[in-house]
Amino acid sequence: MRSLGIVGGGNMGEAMVRGVVESGLLTPDRLFVTDVVMKRLEMLKEKYGINTVPRPRELHGKVDTLVLAVKPQNMDQVLEELRPALSVDTLVISIAAGVPSKKIERGLKEGVRVIRVMPNMPALYLQGAAALCKGRWALNEDLETASSLFAAMGTALVVDEKVMDAVTGLSGSGPAYVFLFIEALSDGGVRMGLPRDTAFSLAVQTVLGAAKALSESGEHPARMKELVTSPGGTTIAGLHELERNAFRGAVMDAVEAATLRSQALGAD
Repeated sequence: MRSLGIVGGGNMGEAMVRGVVESGLLTPDRLFVTDVVMKRLEMLKEKYGINTVPRPRELHGKVDTLVLAVKPQNMDQVLEELRPALSVDTLVISIAAGVPSKKIERGLKEGVRVIRVMPNMPALYLQGAAALCKGRWALNEDLETASSLFAAMGTALVVDEKVMDAVTGLSGSGPAYVFLFIEALSDGGVRMGLPRDTAFSLAVQTVLGAAKALSESGEHPARMKELVTSPGGTTIAGLHELERNAFRGAVMDAVEAATLRSQALGAD
């Protein structure tokens, strides 16, 4: 990858700019961003020193890799504009939730290489989790290019496209589930008498610390849970309440619901 264009300068678009610049993957002069909101482009240019263009078609001839960081409902319009301007030599990476690679391929010239990616919101803080898959004409080296791009924002894993909707339901939507849990954990502390700021700080660090411990230990979550749970103690009392209220089932149902919605978006 010698140059990168990003269609869409929203949160994920900015996360990509930040990741690429801070990791040294590309220098700012090799980045080009377009967005319908001019003030957004002005902010990105001032903050990161990148290039901006007003319309997607103006990226023609400027980049060899192009990221489509647009909402699913705007994809058809963007592809229609890009089709006559985009070279078949340009690698196209889509991060639109629920939009299959074959739909993007149909909207562009035959032979355009497409990589589909499902990143998530923590990429804004370079702690993202992204899953990638190849389209019909994409090559292994294209997958490597995309992987290096998203690895600059966290973790990048290669999967089969048939499971991308499940990825969306788990890691794509998952941060919202975690935020809800942290809020509930904090509210529980307040209910039991803790000051709000103290409860919130403890809840955030507890989730952050537990995730880091699990990641670095390589242990199964059930094993790590046992390390915290003493016979007849406080933790088992709390776990019993979670099980009694179908905590695990509710989380699994949430992943299923988000997966099904991703599938519906792809069918539209």
